[in-house]
Amino acid sequence: METDSLIADDFPPFIRTYKDGRVERLLSSSFVPASEDPAAGRGVATRDVVIHRGTGVSARLFLALRAAAKGKRLPLIIYFHGGAFCTESAFCRTYHRYATSLAASSGALVVSVEYRLAPEHPIPAAYEDAWDALRWASVAPFSSDPWIAAHAAPRRTFLAGDSAGANIVYRTAVRAAREGAGSGVLDVLGLIMVQPYFWGPGWQPSDSETVCRDGVAAVLPAVLVDKFWPFVTRSQAGNDDHRLNPPREEMASLRCRRVLVAVAEKDTLVHRGRAIVAPMRDNPWIAGNVTLVESEDEDHGFHLYSRCGRPARDS
Repeated sequence: METDSLIADDFPPFIRTYKDGRVERLLSSSFVPASEDPAAGRGVATRDVVIHRGTGVSARLFLALRAAAKGKRLPLIIYFHGGAFCTESAFCRTYHRYATSLAASSGALVVSVEYRLAPEHPIPAAYEDAWDALRWASVAPFSSDPWIAAHAAPRRTFLAGDSAGANIVYRTAVRAAREGAGSGVLDVLGLIMVQPYFWGPGWQPSDSETVCRDGVAAVLPAVLVDKFWPFVTRSQAGNDDHRLNPPREEMASLRCRRVLVAVAEKDTLVHRGRAIVAPMRDNPWIAGNVTLVESEDEDHGFHLYSRCGRPARDS
C-alpha cells in the first residue's frame, strides 16, 4: 500500500512513474551492441551513429552485405520502433533482431532511429527527432555517413515503423509533403505502417468486442489507450488531437507513392488502422498503391515476438 501511494502513473505493461520523479519502464529488452562483423547477424553489419549532437538523437544502421556487394544502390528504410512513445529502443534486443531481419530479407539499408521518449521528453519531441533523422539520412549521401553515401538510393527512401513508430512515420510523411516534397532531398517513396497507433473519440471497441478474448487479456485494452495520449503529451492534448486522430484532408496531403498498412485482427487499434486506408486510396498521389494486410487471430505487436503468425489477408 505504501508503494502504491507513491505511484503517479501506472500503464502496465509499458511504464510506471512515481511522484518523486522516477520512471520505471516495464516493457524493455536488454541492450545489444552493434557489430560490423556480418557473422554476428545473418550477414548484416551494424554500426551506431549520432544524428543530432544537441538532442543526443542517434540511430543504428543495418547493412546487408550480400546486397551491398552487388554494387547497386539499395533502398533506404528509416525505421521507428514502437513502445507507446515511452519505452523500448533501437538498441534493444527486440528491435535489433527485427531490424536485422528486415535488412536481411529486403536487401535494404535500414536506419533504426533512437528517438527521445516520454514522459521525460513529451510529444512532439519524437516527431522532431524523426524529422532530424529524415533530413540527416537525405543529406548524408552528399556529406557525412559513409554507408549511406556508398550504398543508399536517396530517391528510394521508405519510412517504416510499428505502433507508436507507425504514427511517427505518418507524421513525418505529412511534414515532408508540406516542407520538402519536390525538392529531391526530402522525397519519400513509400510508407510502411505496422499496427499503427491511431485513436480518437468513437474508436473504442463495440459492446460485442471485449478486452479479454478467449481468456487472454488484450495487449492494449481500450481503457489504457484512452489515457495514454494525455500522458505522453504531458496533458497538453486529448484523444481528439489531429496527431492521434488525423483528418481525411490531411491524409490527402501525403506525397508518397506507396503505402502498406498492416493490422492485427485482435488488436484494439485495428478499426482505426483500417480506417486510414480509404482516405489514402482517394489520394491521387498514392491512388491504387495502398495495400492493407490483416493478420488473423493476432494481437498488437505479435510480429516482434512470434516467428510465425496466422495467415494474413490482403486487400
